[in-house]
Amino acid sequence: MLQVAAGRAYEKALELLFNNGADVNAQDGKFGNALQAVLETGRHKVVELLLGKGADVNAQDGDYGSAFQTAPAEGCNKIVNLLLSAGADVNVLREGYGNALQPASYRCHDKFVGQADI
Repeated sequence: MLQVAAGRAYEKALELLFNNGADVNAQDGKFGNALQAVLETGRHKVVELLLGKGADVNAQDGDYGSAFQTAPAEGCNKIVNLLLSAGADVNVLREGYGNALQPASYRCHDKFVGQADI
């Protein structure tokens, strides 16, 4: 439920879920956790909300791996800066997806290519 609300950027629904004890880092489904679900949308306000609730920026689950491997195509610069500020590791590897440089090569590479160890 949390991943669906995040993926659709339903901020009020997310607050309601959190007020009723939802775990921001719960893992389930295709996107893994709520943070990974919202990243595809480029909705930085929801990313800020989830980070403020303690979302783990380095969690790996779901089909896409870590937060950087689910990097958004829209709203990228702001979100990349949010993830970096929250301690995201751009060098995290996941089988089939490599590190953050691979999705960055066709999305928003200018903000985090220089952050990775190559």
